Amino acid sequence: MALNSRTEFGRIGVLMGGPSSEREISLKSGKAVYEALKNDDLDAVAIDIKTDDPIENAKLITSYGLDCAFLALHGRFGEDGTIQKALEELRLPYTGSGVLASQLAMDKIASRRIFEQNNLFVPRYEVVSKDSYDPKRCDFDKLGYPLVVKPASHGSSIGLSIIGEKSDLGKALELAFDYDDRVLVEEFVRGRELTVGVLEERALPVIEIIPKKSFFDFEAKYQPGMTEYVVPAKIDESIARRVQEAGILAHKLLGCSGCSRTDLMLSEDNLPYVLEVNTIPGMTATSLLPKAARTIGIEFNQLCLTLIRLAYEKTNLQISG
Repeated sequence: MALNSRTEFGRIGVLMGGPSSEREISLKSGKAVYEALKNDDLDAVAIDIKTDDPIENAKLITSYGLDCAFLALHGRFGEDGTIQKALEELRLPYTGSGVLASQLAMDKIASRRIFEQNNLFVPRYEVVSKDSYDPKRCDFDKLGYPLVVKPASHGSSIGLSIIGEKSDLGKALELAFDYDDRVLVEEFVRGRELTVGVLEERALPVIEIIPKKSFFDFEAKYQPGMTEYVVPAKIDESIARRVQEAGILAHKLLGCSGCSRTDLMLSEDNLPYVLEVNTIPGMTATSLLPKAARTIGIEFNQLCLTLIRLAYEKTNLQISG
């Protein structure tokens, strides 16, 4: 489909909300996208997904007579391949990555193993399962302290802890197990926190994240004034290119499409350690991917239109392939 006019975009359903722990953030992203599309005179409708019931969601989505779905769903159900599979069964084009790429990116353990196998730098880590967890036998001293403890399949730093000593380990694991049956325990990479977006297979300018708290937790991410963002990051051009190359490679290794945002730590010896890939980054006008896009002249409404165009192109490739 060649999208040469607003009418050729068809009716766009902005899917937001969802049943995950990131529902409120998703509603903000969805509202921002919906308003941008309406301001551009597109036929857009806002659809609040409130359940993970596949039959109920299929009925709801079908009732709107959509031509394309814009996914603003964060966290489980939205980024783990579930809604993507449902939309493919409805034969409805949608923004962002497909089922498998979404599943891999959401699973920090599976994606990390792929990164390791392809020579990307990742923090040293161990996996703990809830069903086999024995607090008396858990010993991660070889990773050193501080340690990062986080659920294997959650975003927005939900359930994440950074602990400075062994006595805090049990509490951190219990918190992470509240959100997932598998937990990642990894070394804390000292350095600068960076993120790099990928749009149309090209890296956007690198952003440095400087939280006012000890780390970039949920509050630091979403409460205004808690974090400083430097875009583009004030790092040497050669280092920025290395970070961008890591972001593009991570995006491609997982099979992502449309856009993604890779979070990294730049170590004290300037090595980019990949932490995770977000297949549906925050999409408010002040979110990180839109911030980076704006620095190269892509305004928020143009970014939204680009993602819709890519959704149609992805579907056409699937059909022709």
